[in-house]
Amino acid sequence: MPDNRIQLAALDMAGTTVADGGLVLRAFDSAATAAGIETDGPRREQARRYVVDTMGQSKIEVFRALLDGDDAAAHQANRAFETAYAALVDEADIAPIPGAVEAITALRDAGIKVALTTGFSRGTQDKLLAALGWAELVDLTLAPSDAGRGRPYPDMVLAAALRLGVDAVDRIAVLGDTTSDIATGLAAGAGIVAGTLTGAHTADQLRAAGATHVVASVAEFPALVLAH
Repeated sequence: MPDNRIQLAALDMAGTTVADGGLVLRAFDSAATAAGIETDGPRREQARRYVVDTMGQSKIEVFRALLDGDDAAAHQANRAFETAYAALVDEADIAPIPGAVEAITALRDAGIKVALTTGFSRGTQDKLLAALGWAELVDLTLAPSDAGRGRPYPDMVLAAALRLGVDAVDRIAVLGDTTSDIATGLAAGAGIVAGTLTGAHTADQLRAAGATHVVASVAEFPALVLAH
C-alpha cells in the first residue's frame, strides 16, 4: 500500500494558533480611514463585512478589492493597516490559542514538519512571532511575500512543501479558521484541509468551503493528523 502519512502541517496564525483579540478589525478601521473610506455609513459597513468574509486572505489583495483596483491607494491602506496592527500588538495581550504550543510540539515529535502561514506582511508576522517567543517553535514561517501570492492561492502551502522536502501534496495537512484557508489547502491538493472554530468563520461556512474536517481547536489537530 502507498505511504500516505502526513509529512507537513501548514497552520494559520491569527485565529488558528494565535489569539489576537480581534486586532485585525481594529487595525482595518485605522487603514480604512487612511484610505478615505467614511468612518460611518453603508460604505464603511460594507467594507467591514468584506474584511470578515475574506479574513485570512493577503491584506493587500483585500484592499485592492475594496478600493476598486487602485494599486497605489491599496498599498497606502495596507501600510496603514500594518502600522496600526504592529502598534496594537505592542498594547494587546497576544497569546497562543490554548493547546497550540502543545499541538505543534506533538506534531514535530511525531516527525511532522510544521509551517506557520499568514495573510500579514513578513514584518507583522515577525512581530507576532517575537511577541509569542515562537522563533524556534516551528520548522518554517511564511508570509505571502515569501511565496508569491497569498491566500486563497496555494503558493504558501506549496512553498512550504518544497522547502521542507515533502514527497507529495496529499501528505500535507492544512489547518485554518477561515474559508480562505480552506480554499488554499484545496488548491494545494492537501490530504487534510481542516477548519478550526476558534476564529473568524463558522463550522457551516468552513464545510461549505470544502473542509475535509472541522475541529474545535488546534488542540484536536494532532490526533486527526496522526490518525490519517
